This record gives sequence, C-alpha cells and structure tokens, in this order.
Amino acid sequence: MDQFDLSGRVAIVTGGNGGIGLGMARGLARAGAAVAVVGRNREKSREAASSLGERAFSLEADVTRTSEVEAMVAEVAERAGRIDILVNNAGINVRKRPEDLAESEWRSVLDTNLTSAFLCSKACHPHMRAAGGGKILNNGSMMSLFGAPWTPAYASSKGGIVQLTKSLATAWAEDHIQVNCFLPGWIDTDLTRRAREQVPELHERVLARTPAGRWGEIDDFQGIAVFLASRASDFVTGAVITVDGGFSVSG
Repeated sequence: MDQFDLSGRVAIVTGGNGGIGLGMARGLARAGAAVAVVGRNREKSREAASSLGERAFSLEADVTRTSEVEAMVAEVAERAGRIDILVNNAGINVRKRPEDLAESEWRSVLDTNLTSAFLCSKACHPHMRAAGGGKILNNGSMMSLFGAPWTPAYASSKGGIVQLTKSLATAWAEDHIQVNCFLPGWIDTDLTRRAREQVPELHERVLARTPAGRWGEIDDFQGIAVFLASRASDFVTGAVITVDGGFSVSG
C-alpha cells in the first residue's frame, strides 16, 4: 500500500544495533527507507547496518552529548540528503531500589533514556521542517504506567519520554511533524534476559499475565515502526501506544 511505502525516506534509529531498535530498523528498511544505525559499539552497529541492505549505514555517537548528536545528524543529512524519521530508542537500566541507587547511576539513566531523545529530536527538527514534515518515534515503557521498586531511574526517564512526546507533538504540529510514543511490554532482548537473571520468577509471572501467552520478539516492532513512520499516521500525533501482547490491560 502506498501509504506505508517509505521509499526515498531517511531514518535515524538510535540504539538500532540490537534489540527493539534493530527490529524497528528492519521494518523501516523493508518498507524502503534508508536507515542510519546509531550506537556506541562501532562493530555491532556496522553488522546491524549490513544486515539491513545496501541503503543502510552506521554511525558511532554518544547521544547524551550535544556535540556528538549534532555531528551525527549533520553527517546523516549530508550522506543521505535529508532526514524524515527519527526513532529515539537508545536506553539503559540500572536495577536497584531507590535507597541503593547512586546519583551517578540516576543521571546516567536519565541522560541516556530521556535527554538523548530531546537532543536528537531538537537536532533533527530543522531538517524535518525543511523537508516539509517528519516523524519522531519515542521508545517509552510499561514502567511509565506501573511502579516497580527496582526501576526508579528507568521509570522516571520513561515517564518523561511520554510527556516529552506530548510536548513535541504540540510544538511541532505546525511543522507537519508527528511525534508518537510506543510502550514495549516484556520483549526478549539482552536487557530483559538480564532482568530474568536478577528478578526471581519474572519469566513465569510475565507469561501468566500476558494474554498473548509469550514474550514479545524484536520483529513484533516492525509493523508499529512502519505505521508511525509512514503517511498512514499523518493524523496521529502525541499518541502513546502499547506493544505488549495485552500485558497492560490484563488483571
């Protein structure tokens, strides 16, 4: 369908070299977009980009640093000629109770998960405006809906992502830029594998509460990526969409 065709579009996916980011990058590439995979692990990013086809390429950047973000965005624009889509996916977690969390750990999580999304969005905005519009997709979390004793920094950053999404959506609607947020459920990634090691019986509890009866897979994010990055979502902005197999609506 033409509404979902991303041919000629250029996308940046931060943290796109693995996990949910790679799943979204696959969807964008298969829909025709050129994809810039951005990460701090140069070799991992190169491997991810090579798996996406000849129009994909990788860049190394620390997206918590303004100078590196601005340089990365400028390089994408120079190499690809435009920027149409930004997926703010870079993220980390430190699983500790609040009384055990160091200030440095708090700041690291907030900077990586939230500040990076602000910096990347701000840097991409003039390019999208010049192109006549754009799409920004922010990776939130179910932890923006629920509380958990071992995610104070992570949950705070993801709650901030939801509100940042709404602020950007209202600020940039006049520039024809749609900004939306997706909330992943329990997805089988390196991060959640570590969580299963650290949190007793997490695997069993997730399966028991998820109506779909399974953990999510990274390729479950191909569809939502294409929808939110394409013309099909031109009248959707400021939305917060769960991708969780029904976990958040199950009692």
